[in-house]
Amino acid sequence: MNSKTNFQPLQIVCLEHLATCLYAEVIQVVESRQVCWVRPLLLVESPTAIEPSVLDLRSTVDLLWSLASFRPALDTEMLPFLANIFTSAPPSQSSAHARQQLNYFVQQLWQAQKNESQDNTLSSVDQS
Repeated sequence: MNSKTNFQPLQIVCLEHLATCLYAEVIQVVESRQVCWVRPLLLVESPTAIEPSVLDLRSTVDLLWSLASFRPALDTEMLPFLANIFTSAPPSQSSAHARQQLNYFVQQLWQAQKNESQDNTLSSVDQS
């Protein structure tokens, strides 16, 4: 991802891992630490599927994550999901379930990025 992207407060961004997308609202960009403070909105599994799984995360906690991992969310990709949660009844899942799913996503993403970092370190050592 491109850390040169100039995210603005209230902008919607996406954090992707495998077939899951976390859509979040930018609260603040901390350039000095290269992190983005975001407020999760939606967790969408299989966003290109006919019936994707959409979880409302508005009742969960904010997140600080590496700025380079985010990309701007396209209106056309996330508006149908966002419109759905604002026009439907309150979420049937509990906020505890939403927090649990967000936590699981973050753990999976953290592990994947940690493994990728270790692989990159090993390959650079092998090339020396």
